[in-house]
Amino acid sequence: MEVEHITKDTFEKEVLQAEQTVLVDFWASWCGPCKMLAPIVNQIAEEHPEIKVCKVDVDTESSLAIDYNVMSIPTLLVFKNGEVVNQSVGVQSKTDIEGMLG
Repeated sequence: MEVEHITKDTFEKEVLQAEQTVLVDFWASWCGPCKMLAPIVNQIAEEHPEIKVCKVDVDTESSLAIDYNVMSIPTLLVFKNGEVVNQSVGVQSKTDIEGMLG
C-alpha cells in the first residue's frame, strides 16, 4: 500500500475515521532523522497492507502537529478507532515500529 500525505482537511476522514490501524509519520523535508526513517516507513506500508500509513509535513500542517503535541520529529503516532494508542519520537527500527502496531 502506498504512503498517503495527509493535510488538516483530510486528517479526519483518512485517519480518525479509518477502519484499520493507521500509522502517521510527522516529518519535515529538512529533518535528517526523518529522511533516515522514511525508507522504513515506506517498507512497512508495502509489507503491511492491513495498515494505513500516512505522513504529515509539520511545516505545512503545523496545526496538526500542535493538536497532537508533536514537539520533535520524526514522531510516529498509531491510531485505532480514531484514538492514539501508541507513539514514538526519533528514528525507530522496523521491528520496533511493527511492535507498536500490535
